[in-house]
Formats: sequence, C-alpha cells, structure tokens
Amino acid sequence: MLEHSQILRVVELALEEDAPSGDLTSEAFIPESATATADLVAREAGVMAGGSVLEVAFTAYDARVEVELLVADGDGFDARDVLARVSGPARSVLRSERVALNLVQRMCAIATQTSAYVEAVAGTEARVVDTRKTTPGLRALERHAVQCGGGHNHRFSLSDAVLAKDNHLALLPDVTAAIRAARAMLPHTTHIEVEVDRLDQIEPVLAGGVDTIMLDNFTPDELREGVRLVAGRAIVEASGGITLDTIGDVARTGVDVISVGALTHSVRALDLGLDVKVS
Repeated sequence: MLEHSQILRVVELALEEDAPSGDLTSEAFIPESATATADLVAREAGVMAGGSVLEVAFTAYDARVEVELLVADGDGFDARDVLARVSGPARSVLRSERVALNLVQRMCAIATQTSAYVEAVAGTEARVVDTRKTTPGLRALERHAVQCGGGHNHRFSLSDAVLAKDNHLALLPDVTAAIRAARAMLPHTTHIEVEVDRLDQIEPVLAGGVDTIMLDNFTPDELREGVRLVAGRAIVEASGGITLDTIGDVARTGVDVISVGALTHSVRALDLGLDVKVS
C-alpha cells in the first residue's frame, strides 16, 4: 500500500520542476474564474495503477480540484475507457495535467507488463518479482504498480535484506565462512540471499546457511539441475535476462521466484490522455 507521504514527496518535486514560478500559458489564456472537467481516457488497453497518485497530483496544488476514480488499481481496461474524471478550477487542472499523466502512464505501463509476465507463469508455483532497477525517486510508485499487475516485490532497499551478488563474492576468499560470519553478526530475522552463476557454487553457498539462493543467467536445463541440487534447503530464485518469451520455460523448471528487471526498467509509458472540457 502506497503511503500518502511517499506520493506527496514525489508529486511536490514534480510540480515544482514543471511550474517553478507558475503556468504562464494558463495564466495568460484562461480566466481565473474558469472551471473545467477532464476525463482520463485510455488510448490503449492495460491494467490500472496509480489512482491515489492521480488524486494527489491534481489536489496537491489546489485542494478545490476533485478526482473521481472510475477504475480501481489492479483492474484491466480497454482502449477508450474513461479511467477517472477531474473537475475544478481550470488553471489548476491544466497546471497538474502533465505531472499526473507522466506518473500514471508509467505506473499503468508497469502494471500492464507485470500482468503479462504473471500470466505467462500461470499453472506453475513460481512467483514473479521486481528488482531494484527502478527509476530513482519513483521506487515506491513503481513497486506499487508491480503489485497492481499481480507481481510481488523483492527487497525495497539495501537496508531490507542481505543479497550478496557476484561483485561481493569476488572479494571473498571463502564464501561459506563469509556467510556463516554474516549470519552470526546479523539479527536473527535478517533474510540472507546469495547469487551464484555456476552449479558448483551451490553447495558451498548452502553450507553457509542461506535462506535464498539466486541462480543467475542459468539455462533452463541448468535451473532444473540447480533446483535438484538445492533439494528444498533454500528458496530458489532465477534471475538474469528473463523475457516474456522465456519466463514460462524458466517457471517450469521448478524455481520458487523469478526476478525480472524489465518489469520496471524497460517499459514504454501507456498511452493515456486527458480530455478537457469547459464546465
């Protein structure tokens, strides 16, 4: 669940960036007394995400603006569907329009893409999760969008869990000993995950006592063998270059989790428009 404070911080920065000293166009052309209504219309099909973000984007500058959400987060929509309706002082609606669209278009794109990945693993036990490959400053919004698409979240930040990747392991002479030492110093509730890129690394990592082992850039055959070797002693995560075309094969290898950076780092903004009318 997105916190209002998280949304407001992003929106206020975006509004300040977009109109640091006012909206010159609206102030020059639109009477101060004018009011307007606007429909948020889908130009293509997708999955809704960011209704609360839309509300804050339009009301943060002017609380007189009203937003009616017509499609709930996580629901699908078709092209030409009206997703929300905005009404209030025309200048305020126009001033917030671009910020609202930029954020919600990206969130809907992430939710839509995530939904496609989740559908591709249907019938398996694999869980589709995101990564930290998010837009700086927008992680909370993008992670929420993943949830709207039916996906799950990995650790939110470097402070949430231990994930030792290849660059960490390259600096360690004895991986097993390093994992055991980390386990001894960390709080007992801390989750420890370690990434491997070869089958022969699995046993030394498991010997250290990890909770999750990440099999990075493994082929489907290697993933199946990795799952067999782990034999339920840890959660098995697959990662690395996984696409919509390949995720089904990956899921059928028996892995528990599939992390996909493309959910957030490679999306194209969904085409939404704000159709304004004078009221």
